[in-house]
Amino acid sequence: MEFYIADAFARVPFSGNQAGIVPLGTDAFPSETFMRGLAGELKHSETAFVRQTGPDSFHIRYFTPAEEVDLCGHATIASFTVLRETGAVPVGRYALHTRSGDLQIDVSKTAVWMDMAPPKDGQTFTETEQAGLYAAYGLALSDRPEGLEPQAVSTGLMDILLPVRDLTILNRAVQNEAEVCRLSKKYGVVGVHMFCPSLEGFSRGTHCRNFAPLYAIPEEAATGTSNGALTYYLYRRGFLAPGAENRFIQGEAMGKPSEILSRLNDADGEISVRVGGTAALSLRGEVL
Repeated sequence: MEFYIADAFARVPFSGNQAGIVPLGTDAFPSETFMRGLAGELKHSETAFVRQTGPDSFHIRYFTPAEEVDLCGHATIASFTVLRETGAVPVGRYALHTRSGDLQIDVSKTAVWMDMAPPKDGQTFTETEQAGLYAAYGLALSDRPEGLEPQAVSTGLMDILLPVRDLTILNRAVQNEAEVCRLSKKYGVVGVHMFCPSLEGFSRGTHCRNFAPLYAIPEEAATGTSNGALTYYLYRRGFLAPGAENRFIQGEAMGKPSEILSRLNDADGEISVRVGGTAALSLRGEVL
């Protein structure tokens, strides 16, 4: 059984966000114990097991070192890049089944674009609850930008979107992992996606940091689902335009800068979000 390591949302190896990719061809999925064990051995935030179910259809299961998750954007981008680069699929459109739902994937010569699950608004927070969220990162309510408040949002995985005023504050945040795990359990979320606008505003770019210690991910260099949710959050507040290509920069604090792209369409109130980007293959191995 071969596996690959691919750096998602990056153009060169050893940057972006690493994912383990295990192409299975048309074989059945291995046992959950095996998949969880291999994900733990590879030690990346997610490892994707990719099974072809038809000429233009696939099924992916995603495992962190701790457990299976419903969807992972960066591992999906990496998976279809591996399939394209190894000749398993040509450029084209594919159907993908995940635990989060059925998605459409577009593979071009240079990038992969994927549907997000339909956006869902989650919990909002009282002032006291918001203060607790900021305090878990050594921050205060005064670091919150005027007119924006934390909210849980999902386009496949429910995250708390936590706005801060500027890049200085974003970089100053220090996570209390035990407290963020406690809050994640309390609010039923995967983790926290902290963000601020670029100097030119959200329409020109957004800087992000993502934390999911409850799932053994202290910080992640690129997250497709979280930035899909953030696209929806910012659109609902008038910062992003429908049809525009949006840019999210993540991983800077980890020394692994990543660029995640998104597009939002609004067809008479029916909102859909797509996330896209590139990936670079860095390693190939074999499970003995």
